[in-house]
Amino acid sequence: MLRIGRLFVIILLAGIGILGLAFDVQANSPTIVVLRVKGTVNPVLSDYVHRGIQYAEDTKAIACIIQLDTPGGLDSAMRDIIQDILDSRVPVIVYVSPSGGRAASAGAFITISAHIAAMAPDTAIGAAHPVAMSDTGEVSQVNDKIVNDAAAYIRSLATNRDRNADWAERAVRESISATEQEAREMKVIDLVASNINDLIRQLDGQQVTLLDGSVVSLQTAGTAVKYLDMDVGESFLYAIANPNIAYILLSLATLGLLVEISSPGLIFPGIVGGICLLLAFYALGMLPVNWAGVLLIVLAFGLFIAEVLTAGFGALASGGIISLVLGSLILFKGGPLFNVSPWLIAVVVIVVTTFFVFALRAVIKAHRRQASTGREEFVGKTALVKGALKPEGFVLFAGELWAAKSEGGTIAEGEEVTIKRVAGLKLIVSKIEGGH
Repeated sequence: MLRIGRLFVIILLAGIGILGLAFDVQANSPTIVVLRVKGTVNPVLSDYVHRGIQYAEDTKAIACIIQLDTPGGLDSAMRDIIQDILDSRVPVIVYVSPSGGRAASAGAFITISAHIAAMAPDTAIGAAHPVAMSDTGEVSQVNDKIVNDAAAYIRSLATNRDRNADWAERAVRESISATEQEAREMKVIDLVASNINDLIRQLDGQQVTLLDGSVVSLQTAGTAVKYLDMDVGESFLYAIANPNIAYILLSLATLGLLVEISSPGLIFPGIVGGICLLLAFYALGMLPVNWAGVLLIVLAFGLFIAEVLTAGFGALASGGIISLVLGSLILFKGGPLFNVSPWLIAVVVIVVTTFFVFALRAVIKAHRRQASTGREEFVGKTALVKGALKPEGFVLFAGELWAAKSEGGTIAEGEEVTIKRVAGLKLIVSKIEGGH
C-alpha cells in the first residue's frame, strides 16, 4: 500500500509538471493579438485599443491586428488611438473588415497611421472631412482652420508610412473615398486580404520600422491568434456612450426623479432615476454635447415639476414639451453621426406627454375635490361643551378637549354645538338650532 501511495504521488507531481510545462510553452509561444473595433470612435474605444496594444507589448506578441469597421468618431479619441499606434513597441496592423465594412472619417486616419494597412474585399476608406470628426460640428470660418489642421495631420501620417499623401489630403478636403482595390493601387494601403488567416499569411516576411528606428521582420507562419475583446465593463460603457442610449438614460433619469418628487415615498422611481442620471452624465461625457440642449431638457422637466406642484392647468407643461423637443433636437453636435433618432425623440415626447395628461387630471381633480382630511373636516361636525362658553371655553370633540369660542353668546356646559370653522388651535362654534 505504501508503494502504491508513493507511486500515486510521483504520477501526480509528474502530471502537474507536464501541465505547467505545457502552459509555459503556450505562454511563450509566438502569438498575434487581434482587437475587434466596430462602431463609433470614442474614449471608451480608445481605452480598449490602448489596453490591447499594451497587452501585445507585455506578452511580447509578434504583432497586434486592429480589425476595424467604423463610420468615424471624436477627434480627440482618434488622436489617442493613433498615438498608441505610433508609440507601439510591436507592429500594429489595421485591417478594415469584414466585407461591407469601412474606415470612414476617423477610421481613415487610424488606418493610414498603421505600420501595415490592409482591407478586406468590398470595403471602403476615406470621407475624412473633419465636420463629421471634430467636436464642434459647425460649418463656419473656424472650420477652415480645422480642415487645414486635419489635412496636415493625415498628410504627415501618410508620408511617415510611405503612403499616398496627396490622396489622404483629398480625403480630408474633398471627402473622397476608395474601394480596397483602388486604395491598394494608389498606395493608400499595403494589402488586400479576404480574412484574418489570409492576412496573417501575407504578413509573413513583411518588414516594419518601429518608432525607435528598429526594423522588425514579421514571422507569422504557424502563429497562434489571440482575440482580445472588450471586457464586460468596457462593453457596457461603450454601449451607453451612444447618442440614443445617452438620450434614453437622460429621459429616464428626469422622468424617474419627477415621479419621485410628485409622489414622495415611492422610492423605486427615485433610485432608478438617480442611477440613470449618473450613467447619463458618464455617457454625455463621452460625446460631443451641446450644453444648450441639455439645459433645455432640464428646463423642460423643471416646468413639468412646476406644473405638477402648482397645477398650472397645462400652460407650464406645454412649455415643457416645447423645450423638451428643442433640447432633444440639438442635444449633440459633431454632425449626423451623433444625431438622436427622430423616432426616439417622438417616442419620448409621447410618453412624457401621456404621463402628464394623467398626472394633470389627477392634480385638477384633487384641486376641485373638497378636502376630506385634516382640520377642514371638522367643519359641520358636532362637539360637546365642557365648561360654559362665555363666549370662550372648551369643547370635547373626537375624544379631545379643544379651546372654543361661541359665535352666538353664552352656551351652557353639556350642550351640543356645531363647529363652524377652525381658527388656529381654536374651534369657532355655534349653538345647534332647536337645541336647549
